[in-house]
Amino acid sequence: MGFFDRFTSKKNNSGETTPAPTPAAAPVDGETPAPAPSSPESVLQGTIKTRLLAAHEKLQARDLPGAMAVYEELLQTAGDRADVLVTISADLGTAGYIPQIIELVAPRYDAERHGPATGINLLQAYLATNNTAAAQHVLDILFALNRADLEERLHGFSNALAELIEAEKRGDLPAPAHSPDGNPANTRKTINLVSISRPIWSYGIEELPGVLPSPKQNPKLRHIAFGQLSILGIKTEDALEKSKQPEDELARFTRGFPLWLSETFYYSPHYNPIAALALFDKDYYAIFPVEWTKSNIEQLVASSNGKLDYVITGAVEKKDDTTEILLRVWEVKKMRERKQFHTKWTSATADTELAKLHEQIRLFMEWQQEPGAPACTMPARPEAWCQTLGASLSFFLADKNAIPAGQVSMPAETLALAAKHAADSERETFAYLTLVDRAQRIGMNEALPASAPSLAATPLVEQAKQVLGLQ
Repeated sequence: MGFFDRFTSKKNNSGETTPAPTPAAAPVDGETPAPAPSSPESVLQGTIKTRLLAAHEKLQARDLPGAMAVYEELLQTAGDRADVLVTISADLGTAGYIPQIIELVAPRYDAERHGPATGINLLQAYLATNNTAAAQHVLDILFALNRADLEERLHGFSNALAELIEAEKRGDLPAPAHSPDGNPANTRKTINLVSISRPIWSYGIEELPGVLPSPKQNPKLRHIAFGQLSILGIKTEDALEKSKQPEDELARFTRGFPLWLSETFYYSPHYNPIAALALFDKDYYAIFPVEWTKSNIEQLVASSNGKLDYVITGAVEKKDDTTEILLRVWEVKKMRERKQFHTKWTSATADTELAKLHEQIRLFMEWQQEPGAPACTMPARPEAWCQTLGASLSFFLADKNAIPAGQVSMPAETLALAAKHAADSERETFAYLTLVDRAQRIGMNEALPASAPSLAATPLVEQAKQVLGLQ
């Protein structure tokens, strides 16, 4: 199983990349609250955080010996602290130094004292280095904690371990993820965060009055992020190869669904939403074969300057004609899971089940329509709408040179699907028009429909066509 890299950048509204702040060490379950600033313990806590930050900076500069010297010194005095071990293991893992996790953390890890977060990092290190015996031992220890909130995640690791054991028996174990000397492999990629803060179809026509709600004046806005969905049932190495290919419908859905939820909450007076999506550098999309962990969510919160109140994560799995989805609502302040949503559908029931799921989420989060704003209505075909939104993201990022145009899958079919539903609503017309505009900008004119489809006949649509030069 691969490590979920720290989000090292974020996108502004123009699509440019700006550096994200360096995350501070995050507390783990059961950690004692920090003492008062005037106490000797608080001075020690500050020193530890300073040393961890210094080591993190050395890792970013690829100075492994310097970082290891800091860690060795720190572990002499604070090697039994849960927050120290989880930060060291996470920082080493995200920098690509997997064997060093085993070297420093394995001799000190005690599940009862240090909790599951460090154990999961250590387990991933053993899996990445094909050490099946050690991975089995750590997995057994984590199962013995009897944590209901970890059960599904641990079963995922159990399946991955079983695959490694079978490969070991056949004599065809995959190459270790990182070289034995600790240097990151040349093929290692950094996961960057793309933060979409308003409806993806609105970019290019956002200045037209009436297209979007007015800026929110509510001083008590709740900040919520909708994370890209993971895809279960695929191997880590297969996920990396799949990431390099033009996206298929399921991969597009993992981005289109959170874009749909984020768009919905954009129309609420009480929420400031973003969709959090991921790329490997500027090469291609990232696909996650395991669910996001609390550590991943903490990284997302850090990349947004700590301004998130809620994060919704989830995963999908498709078997034959049945797609299953599990969503988790996380309250950031206490870093606890508040609610789960689960449903499944076939091609015949997709729209009905997705509409029900969407309604359940709105009800739980107490969503309300922004008064005086354009109505945020349910699309006639939710599944097709998610596909259109996912495609809109791909065309948008290709236009910004954030991904190669080759990642855009079946542009003619994608545009045809958007054209088919363009007349269903003003919003779907906008989505089709901005897709056409971006297709032209990235040189995909041959993918445009041969004849113009029916569109919503409103004055605002005519204005949008003029702004985009599509008259």
